[in-house]
Amino acid sequence: MDKFEQHKSHSSESCMTLFYDEIYSSGLDRTARFPVDRYSRIAENIRLRDKDGLIEIKSPRLAQREEILLAHDASFVDRFLSQSLCEDEIRRIGLRPWKPEIVERTLRLVGGALDGLDLLAKGFPIAGNMAGGTHHAFRREGAGYCIFNDLAICAEFALGRGQAERVLILDLDVHQGDGTAEIFQGDDRVYTVSLHGQDNFPFRKKTSDLDLGFSKGAGDEEFLDGLDRTLAQLSDQSFDLIFFQAGVDALSADALGLLNLTRKGMSQRNERVFDWRHKLEIPMLLFMGGGYSDPIDDTVDAFTDLFFGAARAYQFAVRA
Repeated sequence: MDKFEQHKSHSSESCMTLFYDEIYSSGLDRTARFPVDRYSRIAENIRLRDKDGLIEIKSPRLAQREEILLAHDASFVDRFLSQSLCEDEIRRIGLRPWKPEIVERTLRLVGGALDGLDLLAKGFPIAGNMAGGTHHAFRREGAGYCIFNDLAICAEFALGRGQAERVLILDLDVHQGDGTAEIFQGDDRVYTVSLHGQDNFPFRKKTSDLDLGFSKGAGDEEFLDGLDRTLAQLSDQSFDLIFFQAGVDALSADALGLLNLTRKGMSQRNERVFDWRHKLEIPMLLFMGGGYSDPIDDTVDAFTDLFFGAARAYQFAVRA
């Protein structure tokens, strides 16, 4: 029985599942230097546009402390949970001023990724979380709007319970996945890939298993050519799970991105990743990643495109 027949035997679900909770937006202070409303607006966009019932939005559970400890130092975890991080630690993370709800928000954000991972374990080809991709978080500290590294937690969780022997983290956010790269440095069980802006944050890059940096102003053609070469190279390796960090901050309209991708080019990026996944028949978990366009509409539209593209790929997979 192949994995997609297995999916059909486990569930009659005909639509892709995304995990989302209103606290993804409401758990952040509206005065924070961060696009707080993007999560709620993406959810509303999907509800308005999904006339064919391609996507089911479900509420995520709370991640447990023991699950977070799979990738993070206990002292850091406990100080965050008790809201006793020092001011320097909070400053490095950002998202200030913090609301007490940030603790529940963070636990649900990680919980949504773990919920998606559970669906893959049941045989679903694709699942996703409408947040996360917090790739700047290190074992002992957060940074760059990232508190706990949901990619790393999910990888350790899947490896620990035998869901996978080798995980690919494909990070296409415009900012290098430095926290993820450092956490899995020298760990052959997890293969970290980052395609990012070479001149962008973080300015001190870490070393992923495969890094490809683009110069300022790179557009659709250059990015897609680099992606094609990367996917061809990855095709020679064996993976049991793919984690797709699908940030859309490489858009030309992004306030922090420095690259020049169009909305069409971003959709082509997603389609190439989904087509590549389908050929290999490897389960994929979606992590949202960054997006900071000004106005935020372009980011919301690009993420909505991403999730509908994933839902169409899901439909194609389960009907094949």
